[in-house]
Amino acid sequence: MALDRKSTALKQLQGHIWRAAYTTGQVKGEVFEDVVPAIRKWREAGMKVYIYSSGSVEAQKLLFGYSTEGDILELFDGHFDTKIGPKVESESYRRIAASIGCATNNILFLTDVPREANAAEEADTHVAVVIRPGNAGLTDDEKSYYSLISSFTELFLPSST
Repeated sequence: MALDRKSTALKQLQGHIWRAAYTTGQVKGEVFEDVVPAIRKWREAGMKVYIYSSGSVEAQKLLFGYSTEGDILELFDGHFDTKIGPKVESESYRRIAASIGCATNNILFLTDVPREANAAEEADTHVAVVIRPGNAGLTDDEKSYYSLISSFTELFLPSST
């Protein structure tokens, strides 16, 4: 874990360990204050919201079920992890699109990792790179190439209806 390996088995083990910490209240998933209002607005507009993380689905559900904003699992239509494929491979994004019955070009993928953004873009999804405190820095080329946001309030998405 210290090496940030994206091994599915390691992420599943991590999820099991975290379960005890979350359920006892020792750990809470940190959610930036702009996230919940933005997702509620998108859902009110008829959009679906999914999580695709290198963390296991179990770890995702713990993070969002025991978050600093309370249990916000109801905001998500589904969860994906590396069982669908690595986040740096474009085929993973095509599999997600097929799984949710959506064309890839109707999906917006938010990430803080340029290699993931590149893979998603290769699958014809829209991409925005999220700049948050603690994220790895971007090169000048990455800053000029990708759409960058520092808050979900910067996203203006068309209604799905």
